[in-house]
Amino acid sequence: MAARRPATNLICEDAGERLLVEAAQKDPAKFGELYEIHFARVYAYIARRVRDRDRAEDLTSEVFHKALANLPGYEWRGVPFSAWLVRIAANLVIDQGKHAARERSSGEQGAEPSTKAEQEDLEERARLFRMVEELPSEQRRVVFARIVEQRSIREIAQQLGKSEGAVKQLQFRALQRLRDRLEGAHG
Repeated sequence: MAARRPATNLICEDAGERLLVEAAQKDPAKFGELYEIHFARVYAYIARRVRDRDRAEDLTSEVFHKALANLPGYEWRGVPFSAWLVRIAANLVIDQGKHAARERSSGEQGAEPSTKAEQEDLEERARLFRMVEELPSEQRRVVFARIVEQRSIREIAQQLGKSEGAVKQLQFRALQRLRDRLEGAHG
């Protein structure tokens, strides 16, 4: 059985990241360290959705531009800073998809069915992302770590200082809550 990391390590990591964010809010030149820490995760998130290397690089750059521009208004809520960056990335990917769909449809009489399906898929993903943001803190952290960061149950348990069973239960409850909300939204 793997040794669990104490919850104090997680608190120290959160506190360290919070200090980096606060330092960058006071001095934008210190944003570079946050960029270095989170670049790979944000790029991977975008690259999996865009599938065009140049576009993924452009969007990743835009994420960090927006993050730096909006950093003074960023408020720490106990969620990893990367969650905020991924939310910016998700919004940019959705906007890019809408823009591409508009360009394709403006050149034709009507939009192709696949374009409409892609648009609906992007909108559904955005709605799901907003629902995840509304989950209780621990459930949100587990879902984020499992889906966005693609961590194992064991890694998350170590990170949170919980048993693997507790993490599985948090994941189950979060997914059940999301499923119930989605079913309610679709009637």
